[in-house]
Amino acid sequence: MNAGTNSTLPGVGVLLAAGAGSRFTGPTHKLLAPLGGRTVIEASLASLLAAGFPTVIVVTGAVPIPPRILDHPGIVVVHNPEWAQGQATSISVALRAAHDAGARVAVVGLADQPFVTPAAWRAVARTESPIAVATYDGERGNPVRLADDVWSLLPTTGDVGARQVMRLRPELVREVACEGSAADIDTQEDLAPWT
Repeated sequence: MNAGTNSTLPGVGVLLAAGAGSRFTGPTHKLLAPLGGRTVIEASLASLLAAGFPTVIVVTGAVPIPPRILDHPGIVVVHNPEWAQGQATSISVALRAAHDAGARVAVVGLADQPFVTPAAWRAVARTESPIAVATYDGERGNPVRLADDVWSLLPTTGDVGARQVMRLRPELVREVACEGSAADIDTQEDLAPWT
């Protein structure tokens, strides 16, 4: 499994893995919960790596992710010390890392959505639109493609991503129909049907 298997994808893939996961009442953080012989974050990361981005940025925060999970060629790990201030801070950290890597596009997904397929990551990445968003059965989900000309429009505080910009600037957005699922693993009940 190598992040560089298909370097034709534009930009970087981003996996946000910084949140507290406070709704998950299991014995571990939700990202480290078992799912089909691996953890939730391992499943999410495997799909992102299989998509073929030349660089994958993983944003950490509330819980230490075991180094063995993140030890792959092409992964850049960045820590968000302000993770408790909400998802917007993690996106800001990711976009700074993307800029530092010379990327002009960041395709952002969540580490608690392990059923997003490599094909979904690729389809969104290859869509030539300032913002592209995956849809599943007509419902918007993740990942979301953000070209650098919209980065300054994104909120920098709060528990929000690009949704507000997509609502206020619909002309910038293209929906991309995808297979798979953007189901979140937020609670033990969310995880139960998949284990």
